[in-house]
Amino acid sequence: KISLVALAVTAAIQVVIVAVSGAVALAADTIHNFSDALTAVPLWIAFALGRRVATKRFTYGYGRAEDLAGLFVLAMIALSAVIAGVESVRRLLNPVPIGHLGWVALAGLVGFIGNELVAVYRIRIGRRIGSAALVADGLHARTDGFTSLAVLFGAGGVALGFPLADPVVGVLITIAILTVLRTAARDVVRRLMDGVDPELVATAEAILSD
Repeated sequence: KISLVALAVTAAIQVVIVAVSGAVALAADTIHNFSDALTAVPLWIAFALGRRVATKRFTYGYGRAEDLAGLFVLAMIALSAVIAGVESVRRLLNPVPIGHLGWVALAGLVGFIGNELVAVYRIRIGRRIGSAALVADGLHARTDGFTSLAVLFGAGGVALGFPLADPVVGVLITIAILTVLRTAARDVVRRLMDGVDPELVATAEAILSD
């Protein structure tokens, strides 16, 4: 709940500045921050379901709800990459003047601070309760924070006389989102397939052999 509110407020501040400035890099970052905020919803539901006791139909309980939430997280990340990429390419082909560069840079900084605070909180709580999904979502938020910093470089490039810096940074942010998607998809699929860390198996074998 806390991370949902924090990221929603961060994205809301950014969307106001996007409407005023028309910065596509900031728009891409804002879209991603909104999608990242929404990933807190299925995790919230999954944690609530996971506390329910086992039934005759679900004899192992509802722990797998967290894995289903992971699939929703993947879908949201993929959707944000598509939207950001399409808008960035459109602006590359049809450049649009950008105003209020100082506000754009400030919005990028706000995005970084908001995401980093959420990342620290999610990772700490995830490790405390033993939730790999929440830790991964925290690392995802930290990556989003660095993409927000990229908006600063886009605004700086435009200020120095390179108007295409904004959509170019938008494309770079899209690539960063796809990188996060690849890592998240790998982790979610491993959980769904009951994958085990090979180092954990090797350690167990060593203990048994002793």
